[in-house]
Amino acid sequence: MSDDALTALHQWRQTLKTLRHRGILWLAGPAQAVRARAGDVLGALALTDVLWVGAPDGDDIETPAEPLAMKQARTRLGTEQGAVVFDAFNGFDPDAFGALAGTVRAGGLLILLTPDDWGQAPDGDYARLADHPFDGSMLSSRYLARLARLVEADGRVARWAVGQPLTLPTAEVTSPTAPVPVEDGDCLSPDQARAVAAMTRLRRRRPLVLTADRGRGKSAALGIGAARRLMQGDTRILITAPRFPGVAPVFERLAALLPDGVLKDQRFVWQGREVCFVAPDRLVDNLEAWGGDGSVLLIDEAAALPAALLHEALRHFPRVVFATTVHGYEGSGRGFALRFRARLDRDTPQWKALTLDTPVRWGADDPLEYCVARLLALAAEPPSSEGTFENAYHHCLDRDALARDELRLEALFALLVQAHYRTSPADLRMLLDGPGIGIETLESTSIAGEGRLLAVAVTVEEGGFDEALAERIARGERRPRGHLMAQSLALHAGVVEAATHRLRRIMRLAVVPERQRQGLGRRLVEQVCDGARADDRALLGASLGAEPGLMAFWQRCGLSCVRLGLHPETSTGEHPVMMSRALNERGTTLQRLLDNHMATQLPGLLAFELSTLSPAVVAQTLRDQAVRPPACLAAARAQLERLALGQAPLVPSRQALAWRVHQALHDRGEAAPSSELITLCGLLWQGRSLAWLAEREGLTGQAQAMDWVRRQARALLQALPS
Repeated sequence: MSDDALTALHQWRQTLKTLRHRGILWLAGPAQAVRARAGDVLGALALTDVLWVGAPDGDDIETPAEPLAMKQARTRLGTEQGAVVFDAFNGFDPDAFGALAGTVRAGGLLILLTPDDWGQAPDGDYARLADHPFDGSMLSSRYLARLARLVEADGRVARWAVGQPLTLPTAEVTSPTAPVPVEDGDCLSPDQARAVAAMTRLRRRRPLVLTADRGRGKSAALGIGAARRLMQGDTRILITAPRFPGVAPVFERLAALLPDGVLKDQRFVWQGREVCFVAPDRLVDNLEAWGGDGSVLLIDEAAALPAALLHEALRHFPRVVFATTVHGYEGSGRGFALRFRARLDRDTPQWKALTLDTPVRWGADDPLEYCVARLLALAAEPPSSEGTFENAYHHCLDRDALARDELRLEALFALLVQAHYRTSPADLRMLLDGPGIGIETLESTSIAGEGRLLAVAVTVEEGGFDEALAERIARGERRPRGHLMAQSLALHAGVVEAATHRLRRIMRLAVVPERQRQGLGRRLVEQVCDGARADDRALLGASLGAEPGLMAFWQRCGLSCVRLGLHPETSTGEHPVMMSRALNERGTTLQRLLDNHMATQLPGLLAFELSTLSPAVVAQTLRDQAVRPPACLAAARAQLERLALGQAPLVPSRQALAWRVHQALHDRGEAAPSSELITLCGLLWQGRSLAWLAEREGLTGQAQAMDWVRRQARALLQALPS
């Protein structure tokens, strides 16, 4: 390294320290030369607490850096580093990049290592497409080309390609902005002080929702607030998060503010009072025991936890703080806030929201934060459809063009983030480079001639395997990546044809909030069906969380349930459900096989593996299953009369009543199942007890429950055609 380059680097680093900024240095060229140069930079600048992410095993680079695998990046959330070397020669993981960039402390560096032809090379993960029969010929990465273009255009990125001179940002050195006075001496910003004050004033059934971008002191605010509540007299405060290291700042603030306290085994104890970390799964198992009057629960990175857990926590704990990162790397805080708002409005309408905007871990206008936000599209705003528009039109997007249209790409991705709170930065890579991916939109032209995005569907091609490979998939010996539905139906439904036929699955569907419930979603699904049919696909599929309203939407689009997952998804807490619709004669034959399998297995599943499934989901599932009349219709009707009009017990009448309930669900058309029908589904199809029914319907004892059953049987009998 030349003396001039060394001097320039030192001056740049000093500027970063003065402004409390973090820098990004891009090193490009042959792998060995670039890695050696990165080691020289680390040594010359005497950087400490360095992570080297993605370095190949056995590399001989002599640096003080700690090696870290890309897949372990999330384990460092909540920690701080003086520098992160992000080695992208063997692939670029957007989630790891975003997570680790947020751990660089003020004055530190993120050093990005790439080949010279980064924008033309295949991405490491998506280059291996042998299992996918559609896009195996992809030669380069649209996603990496976009990254290279954005980094090249960012004037605040330092660049040093092998064989080229060092180019540093030309930012003028100014005095850092004077901090805004904060009355609370324990807090670093007015935002943080407001959050702490709100925590100390928590009231029953008035939860607090804290949202913040990285580096705003959200976790520290939780620690300060917890310390204040201990001093106010709380004897026990529980805190949960995806993993304990992520809440390390909470316990650091507790230790700083209450120095005579003791931290041991993820518990901080002070004067007989305590703050305890509990893992999410352990919290779920003890909600009844730990909730109740006076209990306080802090939930950090709430967007990363299953929605069902958040709902149960809200129900059991009278005082709850939900904190989440707006642009998180385990879930989008923006999407979380939008989806969870409805539950809060319904159950706790006096909830309070606060946002922490002021950065405290680094200075305002931080170059690294700006660069990461652009590269990962974290700050992209969803499109607005306010105003007057002409009729919507359908459009199939070209991904090559989309990768070069940053405004359009950001608007589309922001809409997906808003609609699905589990969207991560890696989903943008999938959108541009994923094999078999299609993107279709509904767009509208305003009176002024401006085009607006109204709805988007992201699809993926599945199946199309030869019979030999399909048989191996059905035997559980192969599991091709990217074929979720085809391989699952072949393996779990035993319908091998699901892997040999080609199907198109809708992975994501989103409509701008202002235009929801206007039929745009169904219209876009029909457009996707038309395109899939023209491309000779046998089925249209969708995989979703088993939520009654969502299932009802897809049923209105002509899809029916063909598989219910036996275990809830960790991301949502909901059982997965797969739904499909035939598109041609071959699809009709395949759909019939899938429907028959579902009808055969469903009664047993509901009685055993899915006995605890929500009865509302059961009712919604039964609506698209064919009603099979009893072997003797007259005998079934007679037994139903004995139950409804006489004193016949439930056991000999169960089959007849279950048949009539199933029939009534179909008779309702698109109307949602009534509460009574949902309760009867639990009783008749899942083996729920009369005691369960009594509790659900607010009755006293089994006698009243049986009277309720007879009333429902009479109503169903009266509606039965003679």
